[in-house]
Amino acid sequence: MSLLDLHTLDHCELCPRRCGANRAAGQRGACGVGSTLRLARAALHFWEEPPISGDHGSGTIFFSGCPLACTYCQNYEISSGGFGIDVPSGRLVEIMLELQEQGAHNINLVTATHWAYMLPRTISQARALGLQIPIVYNTSGYELPEAVLELGDVVDIWLTDYKYADAKLGARLSNISDYPERAAEALTQMTTEIHRRGGLRYTYDGLMEQGLLVRHLVLPGFIDNSLRALDAIWTHAGDVPIAVMNQYTPNAAMKAQGGILARAVSAEEYERVLDYADDLGFSTIFWQEGGTVDESFTPAFDTTGVLTSAP
Repeated sequence: MSLLDLHTLDHCELCPRRCGANRAAGQRGACGVGSTLRLARAALHFWEEPPISGDHGSGTIFFSGCPLACTYCQNYEISSGGFGIDVPSGRLVEIMLELQEQGAHNINLVTATHWAYMLPRTISQARALGLQIPIVYNTSGYELPEAVLELGDVVDIWLTDYKYADAKLGARLSNISDYPERAAEALTQMTTEIHRRGGLRYTYDGLMEQGLLVRHLVLPGFIDNSLRALDAIWTHAGDVPIAVMNQYTPNAAMKAQGGILARAVSAEEYERVLDYADDLGFSTIFWQEGGTVDESFTPAFDTTGVLTSAP
């Protein structure tokens, strides 16, 4: 039986938690949502990697809920706070077309894991109505390879995290004990899907139109995890474009808790991770200049564009 068939929500197993919630009957899954599509923002976004944002911006659609429970999450209002507006699935089609009309280089589906069952149908409908730009699947990396396989023909760009090589750290910070294994399986499948479709492809002006880009957020005090995560990316995906990020910013919970996660990543920590990525042989590394923790990489979650086209 297809993982993304019409009865998926009766016993939800869309993410590796496989919580089995009857979302169709209104029960909330481990992701925190039921059966009604809930969105927090839909607008052009300029803070993705250059091949994704380009000059005109990425057409980002932020979905409410998340299969993870990261203690340091910067999007906590929508990932665990429930913020957003309930909309019918047809509105998602309209939003995609509106973002294209605004000049978006792509449609960027942010944390859509728990809504993956509707994506093949929704994207197909949008294509039939004139959607021509690539689909970006922006994910924490905690995905089932079966889901990646089923989305392989509709997702053009996999923009995935690889957060933890240390399972104990994943359990401590995101309440999942199997992140390294599941993320590796998903990454391997993403690599397979892109190879099947002909590999990495850019436009003449440097925009990615098909491919895989793997992100890793460096956490203060956990540099060994970062080095091992880079090893895992190299092992399971090879020389793919990667983004090594130093934008970790302590949220209110981390500041109140104190300890090592109450501070930013030091310049020395970040340089050590970047040097290691270079030594491994990655030929395309996106990095962030110092001081990024003082900038806003998180947009305002104010339901912009969810009910009406964003300005």
